[in-house]
Amino acid sequence: MKRGGRDSDHNSSEEGTAEKSKKLRTTNEHSQTCDWGNLLQDIILQVFKYLPLLDRAHASQVCRNWNQVFHMPDLWRCFEFELNQPATSYLKATHPELIKQIIKRHSNHLQYVSFKSHFISALTVVFVNSKSLSSLKIDDTPVDDPSLKVLVANNSDTLKLLKMSSCPHVSPAGILCVADQCHGLRELALNYHLLSDELLLALSSEKHVRLEHLRIDVVSENPGQTHFHTIQKSSWDAFIRHSPKVNLVMYFFLYEEEFDPFFRYEIPATHLYFGRSVSKDVLGRVGMTCPRLVELVVCANGLRPLDEELIRIAERCKNLSAIGLGECEVSCSAFVEFVKMCGGRLSQLSIMEEVLIPDQKYSLEQIHWEVSKHLGRVWFPDMMPTW
Repeated sequence: MKRGGRDSDHNSSEEGTAEKSKKLRTTNEHSQTCDWGNLLQDIILQVFKYLPLLDRAHASQVCRNWNQVFHMPDLWRCFEFELNQPATSYLKATHPELIKQIIKRHSNHLQYVSFKSHFISALTVVFVNSKSLSSLKIDDTPVDDPSLKVLVANNSDTLKLLKMSSCPHVSPAGILCVADQCHGLRELALNYHLLSDELLLALSSEKHVRLEHLRIDVVSENPGQTHFHTIQKSSWDAFIRHSPKVNLVMYFFLYEEEFDPFFRYEIPATHLYFGRSVSKDVLGRVGMTCPRLVELVVCANGLRPLDEELIRIAERCKNLSAIGLGECEVSCSAFVEFVKMCGGRLSQLSIMEEVLIPDQKYSLEQIHWEVSKHLGRVWFPDMMPTW
């Protein structure tokens, strides 16, 4: 009886193993015969959105279903053209002729375009064939004034955002044409050399909507070789009367001797970023001329403490809610006084520990508690990574 019992258990075990092997074979056969061409188009669409254009084009040749997804309007409403990759990343690049072919077919669907390429002919195809562009970002591209006129002619009623960076062939007259015709423009980003009194007045006209965001990059590559013009105070005044809630963001990458034309009278800047060393004198003028200031970032200043300058900014910039300090110096007492004056409105306070100089009143250990008390939350200075 015992022997028979063991045989019965052994047979049951063999049957269970055989059943598992059969299920495994069935699963493998199913995965090998899965028809990828019948995947839901919504799933394929989400995958295609993550692919560079050339990879999309190759994938569209797999089957008819994938090719249909390749031409769906939703796939082309938002698209980035990156044509400047090195040869090692060629498969991630986008061939200009392929861009032209696709744009001609899907021009009515293009709404959000980001373009970075020296193949200006491809961007011209965008301007000529698109009719409903809402957002356009152009970076490091030789676009020129005639091209912008074509853009305006076809998209003046729909364009709401225009960001231009490193476009040396565009003149102030070219960007003025955009402002004159695109009355729905709400966000604009450009280099300082394109900013003019005429542009600010055009953006301030009654037929133009209120601008929400204006970003100005003030950049100098060679010290002493770039001339920076002055914008009249009356132009800024007209601009801010028309768009009282606009965010005016200015990025400065200048050498100290090039700041002379700036902060000589009141300007409506809300966000200031100094990417290179900026003098005590300039920061002192910031406190006197930027009453709308909301955010201030100073990456470097030198070895002269900024005590008086910070106190002046706290006194006059009543909307200041964010500040970042890098390679500069502030005494612990002055910093505590600055925080006390600004109070709880300082939502962002990023200060490197090396910036704070201990004095007779506060040590680095004490300043943590004192600042936290005035902010109403726990605060620590930022630490420089040791790696």
